[in-house]
Amino acid sequence: MSNTAETTETAANDEQQALHGGSKVDVPALELEHEAVAPEQDGGDAPTTGSVGFGALAGVDFGVWEMSTGNMFDVEAEEIFVVTAGRGTVIIGPFEGRPAQSVELLPGTLMRLSEGMKTIWTVTETLRKVYVTPSAPGA
Repeated sequence: MSNTAETTETAANDEQQALHGGSKVDVPALELEHEAVAPEQDGGDAPTTGSVGFGALAGVDFGVWEMSTGNMFDVEAEEIFVVTAGRGTVIIGPFEGRPAQSVELLPGTLMRLSEGMKTIWTVTETLRKVYVTPSAPGA
């Protein structure tokens, strides 16, 4: 989830499904409804994203997010995620004194993004991730 896309995703395609104690989710089998990314985020190839939130636990929201092939620009929110399917790279611009870096994303990659990071996502095989992000105040 990202700052730039968060409002659009939440309103347009972040379906909420409660995940109660003892229940499970078959992450690979989830069918996610995709929407086009905002024009200012489209880095080419008209990528789409889809997501579903599963609620909150101990002050964090969690769910599944997916991006089709293509390129997308973003400004990130605080997030930890693990890639469950697909491939791509994320380029993180210089941030808090650290130089730009490119990170390969593939199943099993665990990554943290910090609020305000400017990123470029390049997805070569539809990318799916399970995310954890702080709940909005008052949520």
